[in-house]
Amino acid sequence: MPTEEPKSVVGKFPLRLMPSVRRGAQVFSEKEGVSLNQFINLAVAEKLAHLQHEEWVRSRKQPGKQPASRGLEILERGRKSAPVPGDELPQGYRSRTPPTRRISK
Repeated sequence: MPTEEPKSVVGKFPLRLMPSVRRGAQVFSEKEGVSLNQFINLAVAEKLAHLQHEEWVRSRKQPGKQPASRGLEILERGRKSAPVPGDELPQGYRSRTPPTRRISK
């Protein structure tokens, strides 16, 4: 028995805006060269993205000091060994940026 594809819901949604909000949205939608409907859709999408990002930031595991020190350890390790064959700098290569000064511990 074939299963039906879920249909996306695209429909009308009556929206009541305060007159001042509608006027502001109308002005900016005209400046942007889009319809008021498209402007409101974009505004809602941007707000949702912002809220989802805030939710993600609150729920993610906070980094500790150990991962940063581990990363620095890995970076320092590269200074001690020669490049992998094929990763050497070309003969006569000169950096355009001055070398950074290392801060000793």
